[in-house]
Amino acid sequence: MTTDLTPRRLTKDLSVNPLAVGCWAIGGPTINSGSPIGWSTNDDAHSLEGLRRSIALGADLFDTADVYGHGHSERLLGQVLRECDREALTITTKVGFVPGTAPHSYATPRLRHQFEQSCHNLGTDYIDGYFLHNMDFGEDDRYLSDAIDQVRALRDAGFVRAIGMRGPQTHGSDRPEAADIRSSRFLKIFRLVRPDLLWIRFNPLSPPPLVDGEDIFSFTARQGVGLLLSEPLAQGLLTGKYDPAHPPSFALGDHRRHKVWFTEPGLAVIESGLQLLREQFGPRSEDLTRVALRYSLQQADHTAVLAGFTTPQQVTANHACLGDPLTERELCFADAVYAQIREGLDAVGDRYRIEVPV
Repeated sequence: MTTDLTPRRLTKDLSVNPLAVGCWAIGGPTINSGSPIGWSTNDDAHSLEGLRRSIALGADLFDTADVYGHGHSERLLGQVLRECDREALTITTKVGFVPGTAPHSYATPRLRHQFEQSCHNLGTDYIDGYFLHNMDFGEDDRYLSDAIDQVRALRDAGFVRAIGMRGPQTHGSDRPEAADIRSSRFLKIFRLVRPDLLWIRFNPLSPPPLVDGEDIFSFTARQGVGLLLSEPLAQGLLTGKYDPAHPPSFALGDHRRHKVWFTEPGLAVIESGLQLLREQFGPRSEDLTRVALRYSLQQADHTAVLAGFTTPQQVTANHACLGDPLTERELCFADAVYAQIREGLDAVGDRYRIEVPV
């Protein structure tokens, strides 16, 4: 378990500041395959300022995807990359959710075409980490071999420095058999792709997935695979910014419109746990942010944590609030409180559903 913010080695050729930047939110509101998958609270001027401020504060890994705003996130990041020393930064992006006119996102030559578009959006001729964003390879995995061949060819040609894939997802209310199926599926694809990096959603509200009974941190360390942890603040829910008495309202194209966690019942569960953390660590939003970020940062020393943002002030707060690492006693306390929140959210999810039109 690591405790500091010195550069971490994700792969043999890739070392980064572990507090990295996730660029999903700056893509803006987005509809993909009929579902809202974006953010409606972004502003391009704020996004550009936030990216520049991140670099000034020492961030050197930026993670995006072709589907984030259908290229908009990549293009904003590209504007800032043109102002910087490209070699000093690590850029990762993803492919797999935007098929275009091809029969599938991973079909030959779709993946290669999309890679070239991502490079154009970003204003770069190479990508440090190129990720297969999902494990849907078509019926009977008909496009799996295509995808593997294409990303390896890109790496062999020097256009990609590391191949990545998405890790298994964890849902608190999963039945054991469902989790086992997901783990088996992941292992099958992992052994075929042989990635250098994994990307997973991880925060105190999303416990680490198990891979054949082994937690993801131990699994990746044993395999020599770097790990990117997305959504460490649970999309802002762990900062105390939302009031259960006045749930937020999100515009069309925002994925949060249909999530129970952002409704009064979900926010009430989260708030009850956050109050316990305030009593232990301090009453400010910055205190809660510190605990949540440190919780993820201290999980393992082969990880980077992707903190997203919609305002430059959030970027500043994420870097300024870290303070000292959490002690073992503090980690245990926080872990117990977060487990209590997860249990409450699972109960809410089982009895409360909302239907929101796109």
